[in-house]
Amino acid sequence: MGTRSTTPTWRNWAGTVTARPAREVFPASVAEVADAVRRAAADGLRVKTVGTGHSFTAVAATDGVLIRPDLLTGIRQIDRTAMTVTVESGTPLKRLNMALAREGLSLTNMGDIMEQTVAGAISTGTHGTGRDSASISAQITEVELVTADGATITCSKGEHPEIFDAARIGLGALGVITAVTLAVEPTFLLRAREEPMTFDRVTAEFDALHAENEHFEFYWFPHTDNCNTKRNNRSDGPAAPPGAVSGWIEDELLANGLFQVASSIGRAVPATVPVIARLASRALSARTYTDIPYKVFTSPRRVRFVEMEYALPRAAAVAALREVRAMIGRSPLKVGFPVEVRTAPADDIALSTASGRETAYLAVHLYRGTPYRGYFTAVERIMTAHGGRPHWGKIHTRDAGYLAAAYPRFAEFTAVRDRLDPERLFGNDYLRRVLGD
Repeated sequence: MGTRSTTPTWRNWAGTVTARPAREVFPASVAEVADAVRRAAADGLRVKTVGTGHSFTAVAATDGVLIRPDLLTGIRQIDRTAMTVTVESGTPLKRLNMALAREGLSLTNMGDIMEQTVAGAISTGTHGTGRDSASISAQITEVELVTADGATITCSKGEHPEIFDAARIGLGALGVITAVTLAVEPTFLLRAREEPMTFDRVTAEFDALHAENEHFEFYWFPHTDNCNTKRNNRSDGPAAPPGAVSGWIEDELLANGLFQVASSIGRAVPATVPVIARLASRALSARTYTDIPYKVFTSPRRVRFVEMEYALPRAAAVAALREVRAMIGRSPLKVGFPVEVRTAPADDIALSTASGRETAYLAVHLYRGTPYRGYFTAVERIMTAHGGRPHWGKIHTRDAGYLAAAYPRFAEFTAVRDRLDPERLFGNDYLRRVLGD
């Protein structure tokens, strides 16, 4: 096991969080993870695990022992009878998706980026959009976990089910995840249809668009009446991926290159943001393409930003979005990033943002380095008025008092935590705020 006793300052992807751990460890096996946990406990140090740092919150920050799972990667087993894959916790989703594709397999649904590690993604509730298919965590069938006493337990629906219901979205509060087993299916094709649409039309037809499509999402460009919609549905083929040139223009030049320039200009001269937004939203054109799932669900995101996302009852989504639009319209705010709207079915995971209810997600972003507190505070006020649940890995100000009322199974999670980690070996300031002491 590699250990770095003199550690550099750790920073997350967005630059919103820094930490200076007492030491970093790089375990290469479950046994080495257990040893690192026991040593930390003996030294009176707390333990956190961090993947690629794509969370905007301090969920993984620590001044104790920081476990880096860089060596805990790869597929342990593919079970074609059970149709599952068991994967080491530090495996990047990108590597997992590519490996599954080579085996003719795929996850049913996924988020819109794949830079995160498997454990990092599930621990914070990473999700995409879906009418019937839910988050990555909802596709888990088994979790391997090293607990505070250094023991290794495996939990599933049939074994330690109360731990399983908590650990699928565990915030790193229950132990160190070392492996995850996920349900997979034979790879399939998705037909993506991207189409500009007016704000009034997409909000009026939101329920129908959700009902008619397996995966529907849209983006509204503040200071405009313009949205871009995306509908992903299974296809019998043939595959028809975007052309090399047109795909590069849409995904790299417009979505990343020119957007990076526009964001920089908007940050330096906020008054230009509405003009840039109108030009950017009009530059988008309709397109359709058909490809394997991870190439349709995910997109490159090279422009760095900060983000807040709330999960609302799906029936409240349009009203909340209209309130956000009205708030921006009457304020001096200049918002250069689109507002993203996605959906998820209800699931049965204790701390899932979709736990027990049909859900819509509203996400707001600003370019990194742009003052965001005024905008995010105003949006959060609207979200909480609708019973919103903040994404665990994105900026928010909610605490355990609010969250205990927002999650019907909150007490079930904290009871499991009390049993597995009574001394809070895996605690930090963020968990104290959102889960309580």
